[in-house]
Amino acid sequence: MRLRRKSATNADTAIGSSEQRLRIVIVSDAAEPQVNGVVRTLGELKSQLTRLGHDVVSVTPDLFVTVPMPTYKEIRLALFPGRRMARIIKATNPHAIHIATEGPLGLAARRYCLRNKIPFSTSFHTRFGEYLHARTGFPLKWSYAFLRWFHNRASTIMVATASLQRELRERGFGNPSIWSRGVDTDLFRPRPDLQGPHPLGLTRPVYLYVGRVAVEKNIEAFLNADLPGSKIVVGEGPRLDQLKRGFPDTHFTGALFGEALAEAYAAADCFVFPSRTDTFGLVLIEALAAGTPVAAYPVQGPLDVIGSHPAGALDEDIEQAARRALNIPRETARDFALGFSWEACTRQFIANLALEDRREAAGPAESLSDDVTLPQHALRQKMPA
Repeated sequence: MRLRRKSATNADTAIGSSEQRLRIVIVSDAAEPQVNGVVRTLGELKSQLTRLGHDVVSVTPDLFVTVPMPTYKEIRLALFPGRRMARIIKATNPHAIHIATEGPLGLAARRYCLRNKIPFSTSFHTRFGEYLHARTGFPLKWSYAFLRWFHNRASTIMVATASLQRELRERGFGNPSIWSRGVDTDLFRPRPDLQGPHPLGLTRPVYLYVGRVAVEKNIEAFLNADLPGSKIVVGEGPRLDQLKRGFPDTHFTGALFGEALAEAYAAADCFVFPSRTDTFGLVLIEALAAGTPVAAYPVQGPLDVIGSHPAGALDEDIEQAARRALNIPRETARDFALGFSWEACTRQFIANLALEDRREAAGPAESLSDDVTLPQHALRQKMPA
C-alpha cells in the first residue's frame, strides 16, 4: 500500500525539512569504474548527502550480473535486474527514489515504482538520443519518444541548466526542474608551481581535454586545430586507440583521478571543450577552479556555464577560441568557479525529490537476507524510521 506524505503540520519533523534525516535510493546504470561527469556528479552528491546526515543507498551495476555494452565495453549493463531491484527497494524502505539513468536498472526501478504507486524523480544527464544517433544513425525522434515515455511518469525531471529545461519542455517533457552542479574548489585549485616547465616536459602552451574518448565528444575538432605548443587528452573510451593512431603527436594519459587529475588541469594553459552535445560539462568548472581558462563552442553547456563571462572564450572556430583563451588571466577563471557550490546543488536535489513518509523502516543491514545484503560502499548503517 502506498504510504502517504507526512503533512508539515504534524508534530513530528516534516519529511524533507532541513532537520529530517532521509533514506534515499539512487539508481544509476553509470558507476565506477566508468569515468564521466554522471559518475562524478553522483559520487559527489552521495558524499554531500551523507555529510548532511542522510542515508543513501546506491543501486549500481556491481550489485547485479552484467554484460559489457556493445561497442563500449567500459559500460556494464545489468541482466534481468527486476527482482533484485524490488528486494533492495523493499529492504531499504526509502523516503525517496531517484532514477539517474535510462538503462536496465533505471527501467527496473521505474517499473517497480509504477507498479507499487510510489512517486520517483529522474534526471536528464546526457543526450542519449544524440549519442545513439552519432554511433548508429538511430533516428532522433524515436530516441526522444522513448525518453519522454521514460521521464514523463516522474514527479520531477532534474536538469542541470535553464536552457535544457526550456528545450525539454518544448520537446514535450512535463516537469523539468533545475538541479545544478558544483565543484570541489579545494581539490581543483591553482597550483603556481606547475606553471613553470610542464611536469611532462611538454612544450607550452599546453591545451588539455578531459572526458570520455568517444565519437560524440567531437575530440577530432580539437586535435585537428592548428595550435602552437602541445595537446593532452585525459580519459578513456571506445575511440582512444583510433585517436592515438591518427594523432601521434598528442599526449594521451588515459584516465586520471584525484590529485593527478587536479594537477593535469592546473598545469595546462587552456582547457579545450569541443563537445556540442553535453548538457552541462562538469569538466568546465573543474578546469576553471584550477585557474585554467576554457575554450569551447557557443552551444548548450558552455553557454549555460560560462556564457559571456571572461573566464572562457566561446567561438564557432575552436582554434580561435583556444588562442583567445590563452590571454585570459588565471585569476579570472578561478574567481568565476568559486561561485559553484556542491552543498547548494545538493540542497536543490533534496528539494526536487518526490518524498514519501516511510514509518515502518527496514531493520539494520544484518537482518536483510543474503540476497539483498549490499556492499559497504552502497549501504550505510540503517536509521530508525
